[in-house]
Amino acid sequence: MMYDQSRAQQPPDKQPGSAGRRTPGPEPLLPSDERDKLAHRLQHALNTFADSPREALEEAETAFDEVTAQLMSTLADRRRVLHATWQDQEPGTQSDELRHALRQYREITQRLLRL
Repeated sequence: MMYDQSRAQQPPDKQPGSAGRRTPGPEPLLPSDERDKLAHRLQHALNTFADSPREALEEAETAFDEVTAQLMSTLADRRRVLHATWQDQEPGTQSDELRHALRQYREITQRLLRL
């Protein structure tokens, strides 16, 4: 094992443990319990298609509608909060604060473009 000088120079409370090894990613657009519930409903629709195709399609459509509605709601909330962070600022607002807002817009938009 090689000596990692940059890691050794970090304060003890900043050194990564098993949990600190992962770089935190962006906040999920839907909570994991909701994603799991909707994925389960979709999988149920797929599994029941052979026995009852129409009901399976209706269940899949309902799951789709719920996912899109929740995504739209989440995105609208994030936009509202993000907009408020910079829109109501004085004209002399520090460029670092504006740059942070721009990075957040970019991150969310790029995630949507990758869907």
